[in-house]
Amino acid sequence: MDGKANIPLGILFGIIAGALWGTVFVAPQLARDFTGLQLAAGRYLVYGAISAVLLVPRWPRLRAWLEPRHWRALVGLSLLANIVYYVALATAVQWGGVAMASLVIGFLPVVVTVVGSRAVGAVPLRRLAPSLVFSAIAIACIGGQALVGGGGFEWRRAAGFLCAVAALVSWTIYALRNARWLHQLPHVSAHDWNLLTGLVTGALSLLLVPAALYFDASTHTAAAWSRFAAISAGMAVFASILGNSFWNRMSRMLPLTLVGQMILFETLFALLYGFVWEWRVPVASEWVAMVCVGLSVVSCLHAHKK
Repeated sequence: MDGKANIPLGILFGIIAGALWGTVFVAPQLARDFTGLQLAAGRYLVYGAISAVLLVPRWPRLRAWLEPRHWRALVGLSLLANIVYYVALATAVQWGGVAMASLVIGFLPVVVTVVGSRAVGAVPLRRLAPSLVFSAIAIACIGGQALVGGGGFEWRRAAGFLCAVAALVSWTIYALRNARWLHQLPHVSAHDWNLLTGLVTGALSLLLVPAALYFDASTHTAAAWSRFAAISAGMAVFASILGNSFWNRMSRMLPLTLVGQMILFETLFALLYGFVWEWRVPVASEWVAMVCVGLSVVSCLHAHKK
């Protein structure tokens, strides 16, 4: 319903989704006085509310095909892509920093591409080798300083790394399952599927509210809560509503092996936003990383040429 295979347009949508998603790496730094659990609850409550409003005029048509198995799938996808992923990611950013979180999440293209290469009719893994090599170089450069710099071992930093790994696993499973569901439901638009995911995510986020308040012993001012509300609304609109919509459209236009490469743009934009936040220019290794991101996508495109 969103169009057939269209690699150039799909790549453009992937870049836009990456630019929008990259903002969620900076949001935890803007709201460091709030926990990752609170950030997830705030973001997805707004996401769910907006989705519910937008679904009202679409509901009669959607209700005609929705079955219990679809709701079960949406619950699983919502947990993987939103609740579990962002609680883990926000905690990783606050405990380990943007660079470390970007490094670990940057392995998503490699993991998704390798798994996607096993699908029927997919490009053989050997043809994807150059793209994977460039991906690995980019990831190593992006997080190199974060891993080798600083002092000795820190438990908080180690815990942040483990949270980033948990986010990586959660989103990898989501990317694969979501792409398969979108291909199984050609009659459903990517926008409607995103709104349904948002509706379920909003319902699940209600369960986070008691825990988010209970595990936070801090006292926040009215100004802090206003800032938190603005950040939550911004993430919901730009990352969840718009970012997910572009991602779902892209997932239908590109093969799964190329979908994996598009996740690199989230890492790249997260890094760029981090530079702005820290008010500095990239160092040599970071310039190399950005070049390798481009080369990775170009070589992956070449591998998909008939």
